[in-house]
Amino acid sequence: MTKIFFTPGPSQLYLTVAKHLEKGLIENVYSISHRGKQFEQIFAETTANLKKLLNIPEDYSIFFVSSGTECMERIIENCVEKYSFHFVNGAFSQRFYETAIELKKQPLEQKADLGSGFDFENVSIPLKTELICFVHNETSTGVMLNSKKIESFKKLFPETLIAVDCVSSMPYVDLNYKAVDLVFFSVQKLLGLPAGLGVLIVSPNALKKAESLSKRKINIGTYHNLLSLQKYASKNQTPETPSVMHIYLLEKVLEDMLKIGIKKIRNDTDKKAKLIYDFLDNDPYLSSFVKDEQFRSKTVIVAKMDQKTESLIKFLKERGIVVAGGYGALKDFQIRIANVPANSINNTKLLIKSLRLYTKQLKP
Repeated sequence: MTKIFFTPGPSQLYLTVAKHLEKGLIENVYSISHRGKQFEQIFAETTANLKKLLNIPEDYSIFFVSSGTECMERIIENCVEKYSFHFVNGAFSQRFYETAIELKKQPLEQKADLGSGFDFENVSIPLKTELICFVHNETSTGVMLNSKKIESFKKLFPETLIAVDCVSSMPYVDLNYKAVDLVFFSVQKLLGLPAGLGVLIVSPNALKKAESLSKRKINIGTYHNLLSLQKYASKNQTPETPSVMHIYLLEKVLEDMLKIGIKKIRNDTDKKAKLIYDFLDNDPYLSSFVKDEQFRSKTVIVAKMDQKTESLIKFLKERGIVVAGGYGALKDFQIRIANVPANSINNTKLLIKSLRLYTKQLKP
């Protein structure tokens, strides 16, 4: 049975991945040297495609690392001497905060309840803060923050670096990159690639901070510090032998997305999210975990029930539809649905039809 994956990572593979993977095998792309001209061309075209699709400024750098989690570590290690500030409302924003603790920094946090966003107007951030950290889309709870409100912090704190985790909202999220300094994501979610590659977008000011810390003999890491990554990226290379396969596939999928257009990708995401939320708002058994509509994620939709969702997940799987359970303390009473470009509106309607079939058989 062919399965449709609505899981939030790894997610459904993008429609053209198999074709590109096969072409790379036929052409022996995955055996080329990462110090050769062919790889340099792949690197250059991948970064150019990213900048074009997402409207990233030309003077921003793009680095390839192992994962989104590694990006958190690189950011804290390279851009914080002592003080970072974290907005925490779920497991992944908590991970960002804990990374700073583990690196012996002195982070502060602003917490919100699970399933909630933040009242940014009533947050007090110390002037000594070097880095403000946001998770745009909290994968564990289905909360999405307003990107324009994130950007507004640059006006309030022009000398402070701004970092944004876009792991489960890229390329849907529409950012003004001039208002942020460090943005990262991994490729196994909306971009629909196999897991194993993180992408870190870095402003000139963030590189200057890393250079300043390094000059003052403050540890910024080893071969994957930002200065080393920049040194090699300037030559369209990486410090170590990377996953050439992932970078090649990313280049090709980005080409495909450029042909479709980012506006259509975002509009289709909005349409599919509306279909799912309309169902959840009218079903007697399933409902949205995030009650405040302004914070409802368009890319990871979390539904809850008063009873355990194990049988629902099994019911869907028997029909070729794979969703994820919840995350953390509420995992047994939730499902998480990834709304990714690889899943069509028709696939989304099939998911909703199957959810409706399940809840219709439940006793009141």
